[in-house]
Amino acid sequence: MRPASRVAHAARDEFYSPDAQIHVVHPFNTLQGPDALHNEVLAPLCAAFDHLRQSRYIAFAGEFEEQHWVTGTGYFSGLFKRDWLGINATGELAHLRFGEFHRMQNGRAVESYLYLDIPELMIATGQWPIATGPGLRRGYTAYLPGPLTQDGLQWHDNDAARSASSCALVTTMLQALATEDQAWRPFWHDDMLWYGPAAFGSFAGLEAFADFQVPFENTFSEWIGGSVVGSQTRHFARFADGDYICSGGWPSLNMVQAKPFLGQPVSDKRLTMRVSDWWRRDGDKLAENWVFVDIPHFLLQLGYDVLGQESVA
Repeated sequence: MRPASRVAHAARDEFYSPDAQIHVVHPFNTLQGPDALHNEVLAPLCAAFDHLRQSRYIAFAGEFEEQHWVTGTGYFSGLFKRDWLGINATGELAHLRFGEFHRMQNGRAVESYLYLDIPELMIATGQWPIATGPGLRRGYTAYLPGPLTQDGLQWHDNDAARSASSCALVTTMLQALATEDQAWRPFWHDDMLWYGPAAFGSFAGLEAFADFQVPFENTFSEWIGGSVVGSQTRHFARFADGDYICSGGWPSLNMVQAKPFLGQPVSDKRLTMRVSDWWRRDGDKLAENWVFVDIPHFLLQLGYDVLGQESVA
């Protein structure tokens, strides 16, 4: 083992509990322990990309249901030299957006959720097989920036009251989604930025976001989030640190499809979405939102394997 590899293994083993349960987007799904994470996710990723680097532009910690969590989001970047997950290498610089949540006990992660925007890489390399069709329009799809304020790495203590009010702000906003009067609108700045999963795209300004969000909600006869009491799905975490807030669900949303979606015909199945979000608050409203959805896993429920691989859902 090369010295750098030994250091990486030591850091991994120091961070993770040996029996940690680690959830990664499809096609990886649930892994048991850091060795499985290394063998099935990290080692193949490192083998596919030369000069691979990881950078976070948001990182913070908080409490949810008396459990301690740390979270962050950013990008892997490197030279895409060898095929990965059936995606053909380009030999050029490529980026893979990630988001992570870790439940900590005694200084080590015992439960993790890792989101990767694999469709973003496929779109960037011209290998996304789903054409944009009628209905939902796809927004901007490319490398997404970090916070405008450049203060997303919250390595300092924040006022507990401010953190609590930030979490309450997002929770109330989430419970106002999928309402006929668009009751979520007052929670957002007019010039908000919504950084969505690449299969949906990103939008600038409240009206552009609404032009996506309302048809998205109306694509489903039911659309219920993990913050709603009585939902069949729930958030595994939702907390804030100062002006930054996050949530994640595995799955988070559940719905019944009423219209064609991402090129797939109507299904009478109840579907779920694995979703995570990070928000930045500005004053008393939300200004920026980074979102992941495990689109390959969602499409698999509709019988479409976008990665062309056998599922272990």
